[in-house]
Amino acid sequence: MFNRVTGQNRLAKILRSTTAMGLAAAIVAGGVPAIITPAYAEPVSVEAPNIPSFADVVEAVSPAVVSVRVESAVQPAAADGNGFSFGWGGRGFDELPDDHPMKRFFREFGIPMPDGEGQQRPAPHAGKGKLRPTSQGSGFFISEDGYIVTNNHVVNDGEAFTIVMNDGTELKASLVGKDSRTDLAVLKVDEPKQKFKYVKFADGDGARIGDWVVAVGNPFGLGGTVTAGIVSARGRDIGSGPYDDYIQIDAAVNRGNSGGPDFNLSGEVIGINTAIFSPSGGNVGIAFAIPASLAKNVVNDLIEKGTVERGWLGVQIDAVSKDIADSLGLAEAAGAIVVAPQDGSPGAKAGIEQGDVIVAVDGEQIKDNRDLAKRIGTMTPGTKVELSIWREGKSITKTVELGTFPTDQQLAGNQQDEPAAPTPSTEQALAGLGLDVQPSDDGSGLAIVSVDPDSEAADLGLKAGDRITAVNNEEVSSVADAQKAIEAVKEAGRTKVLVLIQTDNGNRFVALPLDQG
Repeated sequence: MFNRVTGQNRLAKILRSTTAMGLAAAIVAGGVPAIITPAYAEPVSVEAPNIPSFADVVEAVSPAVVSVRVESAVQPAAADGNGFSFGWGGRGFDELPDDHPMKRFFREFGIPMPDGEGQQRPAPHAGKGKLRPTSQGSGFFISEDGYIVTNNHVVNDGEAFTIVMNDGTELKASLVGKDSRTDLAVLKVDEPKQKFKYVKFADGDGARIGDWVVAVGNPFGLGGTVTAGIVSARGRDIGSGPYDDYIQIDAAVNRGNSGGPDFNLSGEVIGINTAIFSPSGGNVGIAFAIPASLAKNVVNDLIEKGTVERGWLGVQIDAVSKDIADSLGLAEAAGAIVVAPQDGSPGAKAGIEQGDVIVAVDGEQIKDNRDLAKRIGTMTPGTKVELSIWREGKSITKTVELGTFPTDQQLAGNQQDEPAAPTPSTEQALAGLGLDVQPSDDGSGLAIVSVDPDSEAADLGLKAGDRITAVNNEEVSSVADAQKAIEAVKEAGRTKVLVLIQTDNGNRFVALPLDQG
């Protein structure tokens, strides 16, 4: 017969000494009633790791970060009907360079080009009228007297600007200056009696790959939003211009974050959000920011002069690939090769020629064409620089007095009409390069009639309709001219020949392998 007291004592002992599975077996063996209420465990103290918080940084910098609302007298643009929503940091893919891979993708597949950051584009002959909201972005105060940094593409075409502070206060602002080449702009709030909380740019490069970064901005018009991540890469080139040197971050950056600051853990601005890479238009963890080291100089110029004056060499340049280096007898693939000097430019006046490779500026080595563009662009017009040049297998130097970089309007006025497609005539194979060519109708260069699809010329993107204007830095107007230049390369013991190609998108050098048989 079951003894209740003895049974309860046995159950208590079992609860103290068995696991859950052992308990079930013991219950069956002891004849204990099946319904049992288990005891609750005592609270346990867990020592969690001490993870630093971003709260102190955010609390300190947030009053300096603002939302930027832009208005202009425009008509709403028609919505894209292709179902795509691609983001390029507020700039639509229609604003990418014509030879950019993404723009070629849309053109080749006949897909309508998507617009940027939900902006309304000015309608043709819109004229003056009622101001309407056309874009919004982010910005931040850099001085207590009201100077604000943002993106050029946020304020471009704007006629009225409203700053919304983190406490909801709305203030009118005016445009001080903007720079399309670095996508930077400066606004000014005119409130003499008010001192604004502001932030500072970080010194030097400001960030290393792997450093924490805190982004504050106005995504989708929400205002005052904070995201965090790390610096993913440095020196990114996204094809937006000659001064590309972006910081890549993985903090969530979306439409409306454009112009907003990225902070290090000391509350210093290391970058300014300008672009995102996204097939959906939303954050995918790849965002690009203008580095503080570049922004500081541009912002100072905009505040002092309302514009940015850059040094100008006046030559079209390209990168030196290993094949090009081999074809010219260079020891390494470095420097910038001159595709064409512009007539009347400082470079042309100093005697820089097509095919020259600029390897150093004032004794400092040049990495590539981007490096040269950035170095010259940071110099003051009128500065005299000494260029180290590789020409025809030897080193020479040229002294150039830099000019002032032309405005966008001046550059547009200097653009030449695209060459007409050649009319087919007698075709000739060119020295085993995989090309069939013919003299151009105007006697300048050789028109490419066809390209062997299995040749390296095809792999390098040469196509019918392109024109060969120089071989081994010698201008050619006949196949005989080209063959003579190729023989000179063979006699020099080189395996590749440098060829200047004129395309619809401009000129470029390619190095083609020679048939040594």
